[in-house]
Amino acid sequence: MTRAPLILISASTEARGVEFADISLSLSLNYPLAIKAGGGAPWVVPCLPDREFVTESVRHCDGVLLTGGDDIEPKLYAGPLPGALLRTVHPADPTRDLFELLLVDEVFRQRKPLLAICRGHQMLNVALGGTLLVDIQSQQRGAMNHARMDRKSQIVHEVQADSGSLLAQACGRTRFGVNSTHHQAVEKVAKSLRATAVSRDGIIEGLELGPADRHLLPFLLAVQFHPERLFRRHEEHLGLFRSFADACRRPSK
Repeated sequence: MTRAPLILISASTEARGVEFADISLSLSLNYPLAIKAGGGAPWVVPCLPDREFVTESVRHCDGVLLTGGDDIEPKLYAGPLPGALLRTVHPADPTRDLFELLLVDEVFRQRKPLLAICRGHQMLNVALGGTLLVDIQSQQRGAMNHARMDRKSQIVHEVQADSGSLLAQACGRTRFGVNSTHHQAVEKVAKSLRATAVSRDGIIEGLELGPADRHLLPFLLAVQFHPERLFRRHEEHLGLFRSFADACRRPSK
């Protein structure tokens, strides 16, 4: 039997854990279940922003999944913000921010496949030099409500993916429904990336490497929605995890 590829999954943190009143790991079980359903072996790692730890962790895995969670520290992608805009930002975890910046850097150094979801989609863009909309409703005229926490496991709008994109290939279609639980979004796309999917109001829903930079990684796909909450009922979302796991089985060149 072929060994399932080992997928490193980044976790979030909680200030107070269930067992003790100390900092604890936090992660929806949907992520490892989706990785397993796609054919991978999930491996959840803690937010330890230590270069040696990150280097060794990436070396041992076959691919990396950046997960969703709280907002990213605005200082990493923007200058001073007006008070009203700053108040829309959820408290950031500088430990997780630093850990994931190191993780993205190491993924590119070691050329491992990468799948990034929601916050991970945004963190990838920031790590590579892009920027974010701090708050969609405040900064994007005519935008729909993307913070649909009341329907986080349900389809709430459609996205349009570019024909021939990695996203369209993984999903088996160019138009499909997604959930939406975010108030921030990619604004300026990092130079090495290109937007390959958008919602009807122009919010970027998918990122991939641009044509000139595809050699940098064997697989890179970032999505603003949460396929790990939809894969059980929607084949196109399971397709994302299958494509990712398949890429993780192939040796890097």
